[in-house]
Amino acid sequence: MHFSQQHFSKQQLEEFYRAILLPRMTEEKMLLLLRQGRISKWFSGIGQEAISTGATLAMQQDEWIMPLHRNLGVFTTRGLPLDKLIMQWQGSKQGYSKGRERSFHFGTREHHICGMISHLGPQMSVADGVALAYKLKKENKAALAFCGEGATSEGDFHEALNVAAVWDLPVIFIIENNGYGLSTPVQEQYRCENLIDRAKGYGMEGVQIDGNNILTVYDTIKGVREYCIEKQKPYLIECMTFRMRGHEEASGTKYVPEELFETWQKKDPVKTFEEWLLKENILTTVDVESIKTEFKNYINTAVEKGFAATTITPSAKEEEDDVYATCGTADKKFTVNVITDVDGIHQQGFNLLEKRFIDAISEGLYQSMLTHDNLILMGQDIAEYGGAFKITDGLVNKFGKERVRNTPLCESAIIGAALGLSLEGYKSVVEMQFADFVTAGFNQIINNLAKIHYRWGQNSDVVIRMPAGGGVGAGPFHSQSNEAWFVHTPGLKVVYPSSPVEAKGLLTAAINDPNPVMYFEHKALYRSVSGLVPEAYYEIPIGKARLIEEGEDIAIITYGAGVHWALEYAGKHPGISFDILDLRTLLPLDYDAIKAAVSRTGRILVLHEDTLTGGIGAEIAAWIQEHCFSLLDAPVMRCASLDTPVPFNVELEKNFMAKARLDECVKRLMEY
Repeated sequence: MHFSQQHFSKQQLEEFYRAILLPRMTEEKMLLLLRQGRISKWFSGIGQEAISTGATLAMQQDEWIMPLHRNLGVFTTRGLPLDKLIMQWQGSKQGYSKGRERSFHFGTREHHICGMISHLGPQMSVADGVALAYKLKKENKAALAFCGEGATSEGDFHEALNVAAVWDLPVIFIIENNGYGLSTPVQEQYRCENLIDRAKGYGMEGVQIDGNNILTVYDTIKGVREYCIEKQKPYLIECMTFRMRGHEEASGTKYVPEELFETWQKKDPVKTFEEWLLKENILTTVDVESIKTEFKNYINTAVEKGFAATTITPSAKEEEDDVYATCGTADKKFTVNVITDVDGIHQQGFNLLEKRFIDAISEGLYQSMLTHDNLILMGQDIAEYGGAFKITDGLVNKFGKERVRNTPLCESAIIGAALGLSLEGYKSVVEMQFADFVTAGFNQIINNLAKIHYRWGQNSDVVIRMPAGGGVGAGPFHSQSNEAWFVHTPGLKVVYPSSPVEAKGLLTAAINDPNPVMYFEHKALYRSVSGLVPEAYYEIPIGKARLIEEGEDIAIITYGAGVHWALEYAGKHPGISFDILDLRTLLPLDYDAIKAAVSRTGRILVLHEDTLTGGIGAEIAAWIQEHCFSLLDAPVMRCASLDTPVPFNVELEKNFMAKARLDECVKRLMEY
């Protein structure tokens, strides 16, 4: 291995040595503790330290890095206190995630490190979002994301690189090619000669380097960073290295030929660098031993403090409170009217205009863009074309293509980029062309957006617009009601308006909310439903249901198109006194309003367009049975769509819909 002093001073070279030595000595201590049974698990980066430390040294302290399992050098080089890191690894409350996360699955805003999730690839598109924020702010910064050679087989790798190239983003992608994805060797992972060959296919530059040479890594990253900032372009770097331990210690290394260990032992990044420093008289043996003694004492002291951390006393309230970021008003830089009584808006002094459902959504987006200069809209065909349903039509002319952004067909990368924008203080609204297509970005929503605040206190200020529902003859892949998928996920909020006034007000509230919100909008309501809407900028509180009609015989609890089905049915059956509750928000549910509906009638019918099994109706029915049993005069009933995909044929679709069974359900409930 060739090292060259070049332009490095002795002081800088000593700094590099200290940077690469600390994670090595820390790991050696962790492995000892593992053998002693004092820690439960460890993912070793021994043999790969030059990449983490060299890259982190080359980046500015306030530039975001997205590390993975074997990047301890990122954390130590950024100066995270080792005693607190040990608390983190031990699952202590004094760690970075209050005991809620393991090993390196955490981040810290203070040190500009974004915590990984186990799926690895998704972090690359988060770096896209951070780089986009730098670009929008015109800051001379770049983002950096790590991945292994195994992750290059994932779709997230392709999507992230493609978005970075198309949007000309200053982001550095580093592949740590250590030869094995757990036990699978590279010849079973890909067929290109080198992973760096893929760079050209994305229209970006790339280079393969010796990942065990800290000076090469530092020089390369430093130069690439300058290139990315000057040219406003992404760059792909493949660092060739080797993992000297198992994927994690329990995995072992029996699958690795012994001769590979012998070859790479000679290229040990710490040992070879130390030998060169001694040979060139940059450091003396006394210097080396002094540094090692210093680090040994530092590590031992940190371990002692780390293991002295107090035992966690679980608090259900604290756990639940930390799932969501606080929606405080003290730091708001804008004024918004809050409407709680929709039925009385004509008495509240607002200038009201008749608007269609679709136009109310458009106006909500427009006024939110005016209010928040840090709000970015992203989606397929939303700029000049105006979106599949023309909701964003004209917005690009008012706010420009920087803020109203067409995206490639890559839902996962765009949702990940939205999270990256949030790291830098931006808000974003991502449009799913159809709610059905959200499956392509499911992992980012469920595992990244929803969990990040609970994991390490970082909010994700993202709204995902979901054109959903049937009744338009669009078939199985453009008609699903998939809201229940997300109601089951703590950390998300789920809203589903049924009228124009609520469509605008709930969208405004969703954008103002610092948490990720799934905003469902029923396609069949877009141009079929109209109503009076305040011209002013306003919001309707998330988590509050609306009593549409008050009655005594049956309470229909519903939302979205179900509200209109219930009203239509009630109008045709004046002999029954219907109580109709529009939930409006599905997560969190308004349990007070639900209980009040039970109290008024004693008979409950939960109506929703989603399929029956596992729908939100099941949760509501279970809650009522558990908490309101004494108020019931009959079992809680559910009226839902068939447990089949949504059919294309119009007659089949009508038969599929819950509306087709509403009369039957009402009669059964009344006869009980």
